[in-house]
Amino acid sequence: MRSKVSTEGGTKRSSPLTQQAYPGCREALREALARRGTPLAALDLMLASLSDNTIKQYSVTLRLWWEYCAAHNTTVYTKSIPFILSFLTEQFSKGCSYGSLNSHRSALSLFLNDKIGSDDSIKRLLKGAYKLKPSLPKYTSTWDPQIVLNYVSNWYPNLELRLEDITKKLAILLALTTAHRVQTLSLIKIENISITGNGVKIAIIDIIKTSCPGRDQPTLYLPFFKDNLKICPASTLNDYIFVTKNMRASNVGNLFLTLKSPHKAATAQTISRWIKQVLSESGVDVGTYSAHSTRHAATSAALAAGVSVDTIRKTAGWTSSSTAFARFYNRPIIDESGFAKAVVLPN
Repeated sequence: MRSKVSTEGGTKRSSPLTQQAYPGCREALREALARRGTPLAALDLMLASLSDNTIKQYSVTLRLWWEYCAAHNTTVYTKSIPFILSFLTEQFSKGCSYGSLNSHRSALSLFLNDKIGSDDSIKRLLKGAYKLKPSLPKYTSTWDPQIVLNYVSNWYPNLELRLEDITKKLAILLALTTAHRVQTLSLIKIENISITGNGVKIAIIDIIKTSCPGRDQPTLYLPFFKDNLKICPASTLNDYIFVTKNMRASNVGNLFLTLKSPHKAATAQTISRWIKQVLSESGVDVGTYSAHSTRHAATSAALAAGVSVDTIRKTAGWTSSSTAFARFYNRPIIDESGFAKAVVLPN
C-alpha cells in the first residue's frame, strides 16, 4: 500500500495513508503485518488463522480506525497509546458497549501491535468502560423446550410431511437435542453420519468456532426414542435422509438441503431462519429470542432435569473448565402459569 501523491500550488507532497480508501480487512492486516517484518511467504498462513466471522468483526474496527485517522490527518499505522485511547474513548462516547470496545482493542492489537492489549492504560480504560456500561447477558430467562417439542410432535408421520416441514422439524430437533450452534448443524455431512440400532453418531470434521489445536472435534449422539417417535431426532434424521435421497446432487454432501430445486447445501443463516420460524409458530417470542436461544433453552432444561454440568459442557461443545454455561447460558425457564398452578394446585 503506497501513499498517493497530490499537488497543491505546484508542489508535490505525499498525502497521508488515511486519505486512501479503506482496502478491506484482509488487505489492511496484510500490509500491517508486512510492515512489522513478517516474511511475505508467511502472510497467507498467518491470515488463515482468522475465521470469516473474525474478519467481519475486525473490519468494523478498522473501518472506524481509518475514518478516525483521516479526521485527525495521521497515518493509520500509528502506534501511539494516547491516540488509541482517544479513539476508544470516542467510540465509547458514541454508545459503544464494553464488549464492542474490547473487540476494537483486539482488532487494533493485531493491526498495530500485539502488546496493545496488555498496556496498563488500555486495560484501565476498558475497566472503566465496563463499570460505566457493564455487559449484560442477552437473556435473563429462557423458554421451555417442551412447548416447541409439543408443537412439532404434530408433524407426523415424517414420511408424509412436506419437505419444508420435515426439514424444519429436523433442524429444531437437532438444535435442541445437541445444544450445538447452527454453524455446526450446517456442517453435518451425510458421509459422516453413522446409523445403528441404538441411535445416530455424527462426526463434525470441519473447523467450527470452538476448534483449536489440541481439542477434539465434536461428535453428536442421537439415541432412538422408541417410546416417542413423533419427536425422535434419530428417526427424523433417518427419514429426512430417505426423503431427500433423490434430491441430492452428487457434489452436495451436506445433510441439510435448501427447499427449492436445484437443492443446494443450506447455509447456517438459512437453518437459523427455519429454526426461528418454528419457534414463532410454537408461540416463542422471537422478538426476544433468536435461533441461538435453543442452546440456552436446551442446556438450562437439561440442568433442571438433573443432567450434570460436565455432561452439558461435553454435549454442547464446551471444555471441562469452561464457565460459559454458568455465565451466559444457564437461565431460569419461563413458566408464566407457575403462580396460578401454585395457588390452584398446592403441594
